[in-house]
Amino acid sequence: MDDLFALNTRKLGFGLMRLPKDENGNIDEAETARMADRFIEKGFTYFDTAYVYPGSEEIFRKSIGSRHPRDSYTLASKMSGWALSEEKTPEKMFEEQLKRTGLDYFDFYLLHSLKKENLPTYDKYDAWSYCAKLKRDGKIRHLGFSFHDNPELLDKILTEHPEMEFVQLQINYLDWTSPSIKSEGIYSVARKHKKPIIIMEPVKGGLLANLVPEITQPFGSKSPASYALRYAAGLDGVLAVLSGMSTMDQLEENVRIFSPFEKLSRSEEEAVQTVKRKIEEMQVIQCTSCKYCVPGCPKKIPIPDIFKHMNEAAVLSDRTRPKESYAALVSNGQSGKASDCIRCGKCEKTCPQKLPIRELLAKAESVLC
Repeated sequence: MDDLFALNTRKLGFGLMRLPKDENGNIDEAETARMADRFIEKGFTYFDTAYVYPGSEEIFRKSIGSRHPRDSYTLASKMSGWALSEEKTPEKMFEEQLKRTGLDYFDFYLLHSLKKENLPTYDKYDAWSYCAKLKRDGKIRHLGFSFHDNPELLDKILTEHPEMEFVQLQINYLDWTSPSIKSEGIYSVARKHKKPIIIMEPVKGGLLANLVPEITQPFGSKSPASYALRYAAGLDGVLAVLSGMSTMDQLEENVRIFSPFEKLSRSEEEAVQTVKRKIEEMQVIQCTSCKYCVPGCPKKIPIPDIFKHMNEAAVLSDRTRPKESYAALVSNGQSGKASDCIRCGKCEKTCPQKLPIRELLAKAESVLC
């Protein structure tokens, strides 16, 4: 797989999912172009998008593809299985993606977010064979998939589909030993199969870049984001580390971190582990997101999601994000609010961690509202 690494000699990838917005909430085309110009100017090439990222493939065409030579960048996009249907077949989705981006081929193409729940959809539409044909026809140069499930399923997929050349995995130092994300386990499986790895969520959606100061003291004067990115990029077999950059300041910082890239020293690795322990100590709700509590809740309260936002609020320097995430979670009326709990106790009877769920939900209102 040396040719993949030759395609991307610098490990920072520009994720086109959290792009800058204008005053009307639309993607800011001019600012995106300015950021992309700077990214390419500094010698970076890897851009990442997907069929379901609103406006992302189109903004790539306008801000990047139509303004830069084809050999100055590489683009990864994804076939999103949950958007497939009898009307939106893999063939139609792919042709639409080429039209959106204005390209004749993709450098990297992925089946999007594979997990137990959506694997049957990819099988139903035989997306595997279709994408293999696209590669034979030169419409894609390298084929892989992004993944959100357990190590056992990843091992099964890679065993059954050795034609997959690379995998995109959620890896960061906090999720490395997480019982729900299992970053260490899925990383080990990818290495066993000798697949290059694209890393997503290296700063866990921004959480690891915005920690309260008392947590990040071991990092000294260096930014928390730099530690998170260097931790991820320093793992063996990593082809690219994606960062969803929304501002020029974020881009400039990330470019500095990777110009040139330096692996963490032993003392810096120890600092990361110290910070990880501090986060885990402050994130006191030890929910593993097994979701055993959810089906029996008469008020349809998304208990694990609420606990996730409470844990974020415990370590973030700004609680705005977890509050906004919680508001969005319950805004459609299909999910119950924490305050809707009638204290029936069904959730606590099924919780493997024996959490005092009713007590924690009562606390959630004061933390997240």
